[in-house]
Amino acid sequence: MTSLNDPRGFGIYIHWPFCRAKCPYCDFNSHVRERVEESDWRDSYLKELAHYAALTRDRTVTSIFFGGGTPSLMDPATAETVIDAVARHWRVANDIEITLEANPTSVEAHKLKGFRAAGVNRVSLGIQALNDADLKFLGRQHDQSEALAALDLAANVFDRLTFDLIYARPNQTPDVWDAELARALGFAADHISLYQLTIETGTVFEQAYARGDFVLPDEDTQAELFELTQARLAEAGLSAYEISNHARPGSESRHNLTYWRYGDYVGIGPGAHGRLTLDGRKFATRQHRAPERWLEMVAAQGHATRQMDEVEREARISELTMMGLRLAEGIPLARFEAETGRVFADCLDPARVRRLSEGGFIDIRDGRLYATDSGRQRLNAVLFELLG
Repeated sequence: MTSLNDPRGFGIYIHWPFCRAKCPYCDFNSHVRERVEESDWRDSYLKELAHYAALTRDRTVTSIFFGGGTPSLMDPATAETVIDAVARHWRVANDIEITLEANPTSVEAHKLKGFRAAGVNRVSLGIQALNDADLKFLGRQHDQSEALAALDLAANVFDRLTFDLIYARPNQTPDVWDAELARALGFAADHISLYQLTIETGTVFEQAYARGDFVLPDEDTQAELFELTQARLAEAGLSAYEISNHARPGSESRHNLTYWRYGDYVGIGPGAHGRLTLDGRKFATRQHRAPERWLEMVAAQGHATRQMDEVEREARISELTMMGLRLAEGIPLARFEAETGRVFADCLDPARVRRLSEGGFIDIRDGRLYATDSGRQRLNAVLFELLG
């Protein structure tokens, strides 16, 4: 498949690695620092952008995503500098989506107008819960009143707004979650992300959970919470286009769709990952994780790429399957051949496909491979069986 006009889009991901505090559930590459020399970061972002632009000048950028960390901690001028640099290096789609992740503390929320003026046209707020007790449990730096105020402000500044909530929290029953969902839907415009709380390796919660400091809902309750979430959001017109992401038609995250459709994207900043198709070969890139080391490497050689490895055919099959089955739209069977040179029937074990299909977990129709509703609810197990 040519990358010149890929309908999956071409994204630029910018990683801002700093937070005010590390949330106990978070395993992202985020760090707490007393002081950040923002001019150094602007210069380094520009250098790394220039490096990757030289490899991919034939692309049209359809999305930019400022993630983290907490990129709303940066000066809006830094975001503007990056956005302007992207427009200098690449062609840019007329309807480019530019998203900024933000935390709803009062100190950061007032900066939203500055980010809008800088060119950001979509904001993603990390709300996570709508009650103070659970916000405290989750280690958030804001309270409920700040969350609601930030939602109100963001809705007045941006045409496109999304926010995250975490469910399946300790002691959360379906009735309690249903009430919280109803309240959240009063603020949801065209997109909302709802994630089940999971215990990630290397987090504070991993240690606390192992000690028995808290207990998560059992599997049956988690399944009930998931099904309730899907039903309530569908009733509100925000269907699940991806396992954890709900949107009104046409309001899906274009940047994230590029990931899930196995398109190409550049990853800039500490620990950022990328996928690039160059001369028909697909490469996985990864930048140095430590912020200070990343700055040193960029200063020395213009980028801090730690790995740029070709993704071999079997790995491509696995990656596009794992990403694409998260989507309600499924995977076009033609994508397997475009990515690997093999027709679909030669990419996945027919016996495994048949077993999962007969079990009601996957479906093949209209030239696409889908995970059914039941399959997406237990996708990890489906993928384990499908890919071996």
